[in-house]
Amino acid sequence: MRSDRSSCGLDEPVPSFYEFFAGGGMARSGLGPSWTCAFANDIDPIKSASYLNNWRANELLIADVNSINLKQLPPGRADLAWASFPCQDLSLAGNRQGMGEATRSGVFWGFWRIISNLAAEGREPSIIALENVVGWLKSRLGQDFASICSRLAIEGYQMGAVIVDAAWFVPQSRPRVFLIAVHRDLEIPKWMQLPGPDEAWHGLAVVDAWRALSPATQANWVWWRLQRPIYQGPQLHDIIEDVQNPAEWDDAAKTKHILGLMDENNRAKVISAQLSGLRTVGALYRRVRPNLGGGKTQRAEVRFDGLAGCLRTPSGGSSRQAVLIIEGDIIRSRLLTRRETARLMGLPDTYRLPERYNDAYHLTGDGVAVPVVRHLAERIFEPLLAGGARVIDKELSGNDRNNMLAMLDR
Repeated sequence: MRSDRSSCGLDEPVPSFYEFFAGGGMARSGLGPSWTCAFANDIDPIKSASYLNNWRANELLIADVNSINLKQLPPGRADLAWASFPCQDLSLAGNRQGMGEATRSGVFWGFWRIISNLAAEGREPSIIALENVVGWLKSRLGQDFASICSRLAIEGYQMGAVIVDAAWFVPQSRPRVFLIAVHRDLEIPKWMQLPGPDEAWHGLAVVDAWRALSPATQANWVWWRLQRPIYQGPQLHDIIEDVQNPAEWDDAAKTKHILGLMDENNRAKVISAQLSGLRTVGALYRRVRPNLGGGKTQRAEVRFDGLAGCLRTPSGGSSRQAVLIIEGDIIRSRLLTRRETARLMGLPDTYRLPERYNDAYHLTGDGVAVPVVRHLAERIFEPLLAGGARVIDKELSGNDRNNMLAMLDR
């Protein structure tokens, strides 16, 4: 299903995509205007309202993925199916219950039913991209990941996983697994593949997950070659808003209480920031940690490395991230603003957010980092659809560019 660009005066077709578990459309934002959305789906009414508010999209179907039938999808074959399926049962916070059909993460199988039905009609997507937390690789001792890879291989896909941290693009530590599968109808050029794992992208968790695959599935595995980007984005202090409303700041007593929850190491970080004499912005979380008595204690933990911690959905006040701003003896704290959470995900300031704080935080904390999607599109999706055309970073020139080309030709 490739849209014709001829009406726009362009020769190349526009690639099309399906966006499942679409949320507020962050995968769509990352793919950008050179792609056309043929179908989108989410069940959450608040996220869906944001999707419609930002994309004015007639292609969005608000429904349980398990209820969707092929008559609700457009005719033809999409170039890409993107699915950032729920992570609750794959993470430590969700007790890693796995992807059984009774779990929230198990709704993946509703998506897979659609893919299988499309394949039966010869309309399976050329590329499938699945995104989730790193815990997915070890869910149920690796059985969940292996099962998906096996199904992909049976349907005629080659696949490979990479771990990409959003911190390479935005000031947020957010490692995620991306399983990218390519149908046998598309040839994967050798310059896009490695003979084995690359520590920068694959890591021990991916290698262990690969080892747990059956030999038949391993025969369809791809070690994707990706270039590590040169970070040129903002630091945490660059995305902080100038909040003038006193009501949005914690009062002195609450800030003092937060400081009192810090252990010796975190308190030392604060003192060091004070002694620097510089305005220092840190990211702050409250977490429950084991104590010496065998119980658990709430702790405040801060980082001053220019990054925020991983955004999470606001399931209780302790999971909402705050900022700690230090200017000598003056220490102030407050929650991240709605817009700050969006900036941490790489969304432009023109993106319309829900008015209610928790709704906005849930939207952004449950999404995929926009520039990561763009990176994968530029390095994998678009070259594949263009017949394997090489993509070399624009910032490379001279000897650097020649060295890169030589490496790709090995």
